[in-house]
Amino acid sequence: MNRYAAALAATLLLAACQKEAPKQAPAAEAQAAPRAVELDQAALGQAGLRVEPAEEQAVPVTVRANGRLSANEEQTWRVGAITDGRIMKVLVRVGDRVEKGQVLARMFSHDVHESRALYRRAVAEYNRLQSNLAYARRQRDRMQRLLEMKAASQEQLDTADNELRNAETALRAAEIEMNRTREHLVEFLEIPAESTGRHEPGGAALSDDDLIPIRAPAAGTVISRLVTAGAVVQSSGEMFVISDLSSIWVIANVQEEFLSRVRPRMAAAVTVQAYPDRRFTGRVIRVDEKLDPETRTVQAIVEIDNRAGLLKPEMYAVVELEAGSSERGLFIAQTAIQDLNGQPSVFVETRPGRFEPRSVETGRALDRLVEIRRGLKAGERVVTEGSFVLKSHLLKSTLSEE
Repeated sequence: MNRYAAALAATLLLAACQKEAPKQAPAAEAQAAPRAVELDQAALGQAGLRVEPAEEQAVPVTVRANGRLSANEEQTWRVGAITDGRIMKVLVRVGDRVEKGQVLARMFSHDVHESRALYRRAVAEYNRLQSNLAYARRQRDRMQRLLEMKAASQEQLDTADNELRNAETALRAAEIEMNRTREHLVEFLEIPAESTGRHEPGGAALSDDDLIPIRAPAAGTVISRLVTAGAVVQSSGEMFVISDLSSIWVIANVQEEFLSRVRPRMAAAVTVQAYPDRRFTGRVIRVDEKLDPETRTVQAIVEIDNRAGLLKPEMYAVVELEAGSSERGLFIAQTAIQDLNGQPSVFVETRPGRFEPRSVETGRALDRLVEIRRGLKAGERVVTEGSFVLKSHLLKSTLSEE
């Protein structure tokens, strides 16, 4: 009897639920039913609405990727010191435009003293050997005359000739050493061979002739400065980074699934937050061979003409790479999109003066157009200007009903 009673109770409960369900359906349907906005002729004239049909267009297939801007590494120079020393003057700041050969900083180094000492020693040795050569030449000439007078032997003359040749050889070696030490000062350290001031760093009479100049290897913009006056630097250290920003790179992180579509020389369009309404065009110059194991992306390098100077390194960017094919899509003006209850929506004209809000799913952006993937059909008339007025009317009617 207990089993029969339990079965009977379950049957009665199920029947009760089935009777209550139809009562809730009309309320749900009423809530889901779209609410329309109707305007008379006077209101239409004041609203200034513009209605256009949604149209299908053939658009290129693109690969979308996030990226960041970077200096063109092929036009970037990292400037360091040519020897150990202390920075005495820094003459440029980050952002300064510099020309090729311009002095960026000046440094003091003991290499200056040592090189000048070697140069002076080489000059003294050269002068001494010049005197030796003149003496050897006089001796040879004297032996030549004595031999003609039968007052000297041929062996003595040969010895004098040999001493003259040795003196000439020694002088040539001394001249080479003198030129070498001078070139190290003038060509390598880029300072005069002779000092015009005192040698102590910080001395009142210390002149620029005693300081090694750090020069820009090419024209560009200083994008990094890693030293200040008084800093001690080594020959392997980096001091400045200079880049020619007339062209700039965008490092795009392409998802692994789109890798087969990306190749060098393909066209690219880049947008940045600083200029949301402007698209910068460029081309892919290189696709990395290595896949990032964490993000599952591959870096594609896009080069962009930046002679206008609008783009800066480290900006974030959105990159669209044209895959070379096209497909059709339904597009409307971006101004037609309104946010209703957290959903992108448009107002569709169902008849003159009556506009129905409709939730849509958006896709790609093309110039000032946006793709509609769901919620709209080709040919339907959509409000492209003044849709905010309709949104206001819709909200007012909703609040008045509440």
